[in-house]
Amino acid sequence: MLNVLTITFPFFALVLAGYLAAKRGMLPLAAIPGLNGFVLFFALPCMLYRFGSTTPIAQLLDFSVAGVYLVCALIMVAFAIVWSLNERIRWNDASLGALVAAFPNTGFMGVPLLAALLGPQSAGPVIVLIVVDMVITSSLCVALSQLDGEPGESGGHAMMVAGRKALRGVLTNPMPWAILLGGLASSLSFSLPGPVEKTVWLLADAASPVALFTIGAVLARSQIQANHPMPLSDYLPVSLMKLVVHPLLVLSVGAVAIQLGVPLSSFALTVMVLVAALPSASNVSLLAERLGADNGRIARIILVTTAASFLSFSGAVALLT
Repeated sequence: MLNVLTITFPFFALVLAGYLAAKRGMLPLAAIPGLNGFVLFFALPCMLYRFGSTTPIAQLLDFSVAGVYLVCALIMVAFAIVWSLNERIRWNDASLGALVAAFPNTGFMGVPLLAALLGPQSAGPVIVLIVVDMVITSSLCVALSQLDGEPGESGGHAMMVAGRKALRGVLTNPMPWAILLGGLASSLSFSLPGPVEKTVWLLADAASPVALFTIGAVLARSQIQANHPMPLSDYLPVSLMKLVVHPLLVLSVGAVAIQLGVPLSSFALTVMVLVAALPSASNVSLLAERLGADNGRIARIILVTTAASFLSFSGAVALLT
């Protein structure tokens, strides 16, 4: 366990550094979107391209990994929505809460952390899981969030509008395109010209520290801006679902799938469980704000899972590796 904490500590320390920088005013809140934009549009796509282009294409097309993980994601979304829906928490808030219960912080935190823990061979399964979460899980939750609808508007029409918005969001997100281009480069054994590759690799190297620092800054900003009182029952159960139920579900479904003959390797299952044990994706807070959901609730779930995962994720690593 001590060896695992030695590896994970620097990653969570960078999150804490970003949190304190924003909380104490050393990093202006107005600068956080700039950091987020650098990571989202430059550094992280370059990191994903590098992993994709240097990973055998067969690992990027592992449908066993995608299928098992997708089943678990759908179960988590359904369970979290059924648990959360009440007179105060309607479809919009329940669906975005379900998204943070099922969507780990794989891009900003999981890619560099798992590469450090398990080696570069973990990149293939991780990239597959990122695609599932970005393309399917997030789009489904965005569509479900519109079931409340506007007065006089049918739920079906609202879901169609939300579906188009979700599809547009996927198409304008640079991360799936970086993965696609990386996979294409891998299948064609293509290498970028020397100076271009050096530039891309430098941006890729910046992704991990800046992304982790940005996570902390985003969490601090969310806490500063969403300070209204809220009962623990609104966010603590979903936080426990993310850190406990999600990884246990992936482990159970994956083990059953292997017993049934699904060609899922034990290493890939370990990667999947550890991804599920990651804290909630920090960018869901921005999505909740844009869709008019209770961002205070979403921010609290992300903050709790990020803080608690230092021990829970490290414990999962110690048990599985």
